[in-house]
Amino acid sequence: MITILSDTLPHTNDPLTVRRGEEQWLDRANASGDARIIGFATKSLADASIGALLRSVFANSPFLTQELAGNVDFVRDMVETGADALFARLVAETADLAVADMPTPAVMKALRRAKRKAALLVALAEIAGIWPLEAVTGALSRIAEVTLERAVMHLLATPPFKRLPRNGEGLVILGMGKLGANELNYSSDIDLVIFYDNSRSDNADADEMGVGFTRLARALVRMMEERTGDGYVFRTDLRLRPDPAATPLAVSLTAAEVYYGSLGQNWERAAMIKARQVVGDPVAGEALFSFLRPWIWRRSLDFAAIEDIHSIKRQINQHKLKPDNPGLLGHNVKLGRGGIREIEFYAQTQQLIFGGRDPSLRAPVTCDALKALAAAGRIGWDAVDALTDAYRFLRKVEHRLQMIDDRQTHSLPTTDAGMEHIAAFMGFPGRQAFVDTLEIQLNSVHDRFSALFERSPSLSGPGSLVFTGVEDDPDTIATLTGLGFVNASAVAAAVRGWHHGRYRATRSERAREILTQLTPDLLSALAQTAEPDAAFMRFDAFLAALPAGVMLLSLLVQNRELLGLVGRIMGMAPALAQQLGQNPGLFDELLSADFFAPLPDKPDLVADLDRALAMARDYEDALIRLRRWVAGQKFRAGVHVLESVSDGETAGHFLAAIADAAILRLLPLVEAEFKTRHGRVPAGGFAVVAFGRLGGRVMSFSSDLDLVTIYDAPDGSVSDSERQLDAPPYYIRLTQRLIAAITAPMAEGRLYDVDLRLRPSGEAGPVAAALKAFGIYHQASAWTWEHMALTRARVVAGPAALTAAIGDAIHRTLTMERDPKKLLADVVDMRRRIAEQHPPRNRWNLKYSDGGLVDIEFAVQYLLLREAHRDPELLTTETAPAIDRLAAKGHMTADAAEDLCRALRLAWRIQGLVRLTTQDAFDPDVAPLAIKALLAREVADATGTPADESVDFTQAETILDLILAASRRRYEEIVGQPAPTRPNAKRGSR
Repeated sequence: MITILSDTLPHTNDPLTVRRGEEQWLDRANASGDARIIGFATKSLADASIGALLRSVFANSPFLTQELAGNVDFVRDMVETGADALFARLVAETADLAVADMPTPAVMKALRRAKRKAALLVALAEIAGIWPLEAVTGALSRIAEVTLERAVMHLLATPPFKRLPRNGEGLVILGMGKLGANELNYSSDIDLVIFYDNSRSDNADADEMGVGFTRLARALVRMMEERTGDGYVFRTDLRLRPDPAATPLAVSLTAAEVYYGSLGQNWERAAMIKARQVVGDPVAGEALFSFLRPWIWRRSLDFAAIEDIHSIKRQINQHKLKPDNPGLLGHNVKLGRGGIREIEFYAQTQQLIFGGRDPSLRAPVTCDALKALAAAGRIGWDAVDALTDAYRFLRKVEHRLQMIDDRQTHSLPTTDAGMEHIAAFMGFPGRQAFVDTLEIQLNSVHDRFSALFERSPSLSGPGSLVFTGVEDDPDTIATLTGLGFVNASAVAAAVRGWHHGRYRATRSERAREILTQLTPDLLSALAQTAEPDAAFMRFDAFLAALPAGVMLLSLLVQNRELLGLVGRIMGMAPALAQQLGQNPGLFDELLSADFFAPLPDKPDLVADLDRALAMARDYEDALIRLRRWVAGQKFRAGVHVLESVSDGETAGHFLAAIADAAILRLLPLVEAEFKTRHGRVPAGGFAVVAFGRLGGRVMSFSSDLDLVTIYDAPDGSVSDSERQLDAPPYYIRLTQRLIAAITAPMAEGRLYDVDLRLRPSGEAGPVAAALKAFGIYHQASAWTWEHMALTRARVVAGPAALTAAIGDAIHRTLTMERDPKKLLADVVDMRRRIAEQHPPRNRWNLKYSDGGLVDIEFAVQYLLLREAHRDPELLTTETAPAIDRLAAKGHMTADAAEDLCRALRLAWRIQGLVRLTTQDAFDPDVAPLAIKALLAREVADATGTPADESVDFTQAETILDLILAASRRRYEEIVGQPAPTRPNAKRGSR
C-alpha cells in the first residue's frame, strides 16, 4: 500500500469540478464490467487518503482526471503494490518489448501507452508526496530513455534502415539538458544530439551512412512525437546539435570534432555538462566523450573566455521583478528573473570556470553541482541551501503548471482566477500566500545570481538579450520588438548564426566573445535608425563580407561613437551600407584622422590618387587600387552628407572632382596597357569628353558617366604594332578597353556605369568619334537637344593640343547663330516629351518636378544657345555660374536668377540626400520619420533658416513648393507657352 502525505495535497476549492471527476471515475470503472475494478473505484473514493488524493486531482487537473478515469486498474495496482515497484515493472515491460518483430503502429501504440501510464504514476506519486523531486525527474527521464531506445531498435530492424548496423554500432545519441541530467520536467521535451561514427563503413560507405542516420533521426522524431489516438511519447528536439541551421539531423563524429574544436561556444560547453549517452554504441560514445571532455573542461581560461562565460549571465535581464506586476501574473518560472535557468547558470558558469582543474565540480545534476561548488569552497553553504530550496519549489510549480493540461509551459497564469487555481494546486490556502512565497524564492535566487557576478562589467542594454541556445528566448523577442524590430525572430536567429561562426569574421573564438560584449549596444544603435530591420540586415551583410572580425569589432567596442555612426549608415544610407558590404576596407576610412576635415579640391584629390597608384604592381592592381580609392572618397562624401558635415551641393562638386581625377589617371593606364598589344598611332591623340552631371561638375551618389571619346590622327594612319590597325578601329578598341576598365565588375565593384549615347549619331554611330567628324556632325546634323547637352561638354582627359581642338569645335557649335523661334519650339517640345515620359511622382522628385532641375537646365541651355553667338563669354558648363553670367549680361532679371539659383541649389542638396538615403524614389507617404527629418533639416539649411528655428516636414514641403513654384514661373517667363509639336517625331527637333 502507498502512504500519502495528506498535508502536501492540493486544495479542492471547486466542489462541482470534483463531483464531475468522481462521476467520470465511477462511470469508466462501471463500464469495464470488472467487479474488482468497480469495487476499487468505489472504495477508493471512500478511503480518507486515496479519496483525498483523487479529489485533489479532480479539482485541479483536467488532464490527469481523464487519465485516472481511463486507468482505474493501473491506479489500483499502484495503491496495492506501491509506486516504486509498479514503475520498475512498467520500465521492465517496456524494455522487454520485442520491437524488432512488431509492426510500427504496434510499437508506437505500446510506447505511447507506457509513457501515459508513467506520466500518471509520476504525477500521483508527486502530488501524494510519495516521491521527492529527484525520484520524479529520474522516473520521467528513465521512461524517456527506455522508450527512445526501443524506438531506435525498432527502426534499425525495419527495411528502410537495413543497411545500417542493426545493433546500432557507431550510433551515439546524447541526451542533453534535463534528460542528460535525469532532471526531466513533467511535460518536458527531450533534447537529443545524434552522432554516428563515419569511420565505420562496413555496411555502407560514409556518405550512405550519413544519409541513412539522418533519415533514421527524422523517423525517430516522428515516431516519438507524432500525435495519434494514444497521444505522443515525447516531443523531441534535435536543435542542440552543432549549428543546427546548417547541419543534417545526424552529425558525423569527424564533423563534430571539427566544429567543437574550432567553433564551439561557451554556452554549448555549458550544455554539454549535462550530456550523457542514452542510446547507441558505448565504444563510439566513449570516443566522442574522450574528445569532448577536454573541450568542455578547459584547464586554463584567458580573461576573454571568462568574460564570455560571465556574459551567459549578463545577457539575462538586469533588473529585479517588475514592480508593475506585484501579482506575478504570467511570470516565467523557468526563464524569468529568479527562475530555474538562473539557478542552473549559477552552477554551470562556475563549473566551466573551475571544473577544468577540479574534476569534483563536474556534476551534471543541478543540486549536486551546487553542493560540489560549496565543498570546493567556491560558494557558501548558505547559497546551496537557499538555491536548492528555491530549485525544488520552482520545479514543483513548473510541474503543477504542466499537469493541468499536459502543456509544456513554464509561465504562471495571466488572470487572478488562474493564479487562485495554481495556488490551490500547490497546496496554498490562497493566491496571496502563494505569490508571497514565490516572490521570496525568486528574489532570493536573483539576488544570489546577480551577486555572483557583481564584479563583472554589465552588458548595458535595453532589457533581456539572450542569444545562447537554439531557440528564441521570449524575453529577448519582446526586447527586440520593443526596440522597434518588426521581425525580431529573424534578428535573433541571425545573431545566433554569428555565434555559430557562419561568417569568416566570426569563426574565431575571440571574435565571438567580442560580439557578445558588443551586441546589446549594436542592436540599440541599429534600433535608433529609420528602419531597424533593414539596418540590421545591412549590418549582417557587412559582417558576412568581412574577411576577419577581431580588429574591427574591437574598434567598435572601444569607440561607441563609431558604433553609432555605423548604425546610422546601416539604417539611413543604403548606398553607403552597400558600399561597406562590398568593400569592408572602407571602414578604415572612418578611422583616419582627417576623415571629417573639409572635402579636398581636385588637385589634392589627384595627388592623393597618385600616391595610391604609385604602389600598384601591375595594370590589374592599379584598377583595384583605383576602385578602392574612388569608393573611399565617395564613401567619405556620403558620410559627410549623412552627418551634416557637408551638404548635397558641396558633395556633388566633390563627387565630380573624384570622377575627373579617376578618368584623368585611368586613361594613361589604359593607353599604356593597350599599347603593349596594339602599339600606338603615330601623331594620334585620344581624349575623353564628359557630358551631363559630370560635365556640369555636380554629380549625385548614383550618377553614371555620360562620356564621348574623340580621337585625331592624320589621314591613313595605322598603329605601329605587328598587326597594324587603322586609326578608327584602333580608337574604337581603345574606347572599349577604357569603358571596360571603368565598368568591369571586379571584387571591389565597378568604378561607374557609363553611357556613350551622346556621341555623334547616338547608338548608330561608332563608339569613338574622329575630331573632324565630331565637328561636322554638330555643325550640320545634330539635333537641338544634342546642342543643349553640348553646353555641358568638357574634356576631362587627353593631350593638350587635342583638348584645345575639341574645345574649339564645341565653341564653334555653341556660338552658331540660330533661329530663335525654332530653337524655342524645339526646347519646349523636348520639355513636353520629358514630362510625358517621366512624370514626377511627387514634389521631392526634383529632377522632373515643375521648377526642378530639368526646367532650370532647359531654361539656361535655351538662353545660352540663343545668345552665345552674340556673347560667347556666357558659355560655361556649370549651371549656377551660367545663371549668374546670363543675369549679369541682362538676359534674365536678377530676381529670376535668384529664384532659379535658389531652386537649383536646393535641388542639388535634396537630390544628394535622397540618392543617399533611399534605394528607390522617395515617397513621403511611406518614408521613415528619420529620413523626413533629414530632408526638413536640409531645406531649413538651404533656405537660411536660423539654427534656433526648427522646420518640420510639413513646413519643409510648403517651403519647397514655394521655391519650385517661383522657379517654374521663371522657366515659363523664359520659354513662354508650349509650341505645337510634331506628333510622330522620334528624336528631338533639329
